[in-house]
Amino acid sequence: MKLVIVDYDAGNLYSVARAVEHHGVRPLITSTSKYLDEADALIVPGVGAAEDTMANLRGHGLVEPIKEYIASGRPFLGVCMGQQALFEASEEGGEHECLGILKGRIVRLPDGQKVPHMGWNRVRQVQPHPIFDGIEDGAYFYFVHSYVPAPTDASVTIGETDYGVTFPSVVAKENVVATQFHPEKSGEAGLRMYANFIKIASMAPV
Repeated sequence: MKLVIVDYDAGNLYSVARAVEHHGVRPLITSTSKYLDEADALIVPGVGAAEDTMANLRGHGLVEPIKEYIASGRPFLGVCMGQQALFEASEEGGEHECLGILKGRIVRLPDGQKVPHMGWNRVRQVQPHPIFDGIEDGAYFYFVHSYVPAPTDASVTIGETDYGVTFPSVVAKENVVATQFHPEKSGEAGLRMYANFIKIASMAPV
């Protein structure tokens, strides 16, 4: 299986790669769009702001290849900014157009909460999904973020977390799954989530 991790100068790549390698898969880390055509599974990780994320994706010529990859039906995992970029727009630092794969916006956490939301918090599983196989409902994962998804279609939310407001911390639609937290920084539960994604990818139709 060829698993590709997208490099768009957003950091955190190698901790994601190590989590994947822990399960016996050697990923290709690349910013070259042609390798997305050959991928059996794709991970878009990331830290930082929406404006920089989208500028870097455009700068590397990755926006359309990522959209085409997702449209092909092959398994996709977005992590942190890789989740937020899936929505139509982000309010972080102004108004920024995102990939538009999922309907909805990225909005700031409510006033009265310390931001960024940094540290361990629970993820409540609100819909069953193979990404949760073997992971306890209410398991703790590691978060670092100030903005959260506000989906137009609530059915994409499969996991949620409370931090001044209840927000979608895991979303999924068809071949796409994405997390607001960092599974690669989340101990055994996070490693299990990567194992589950690899299993989903290995069982996907060729």
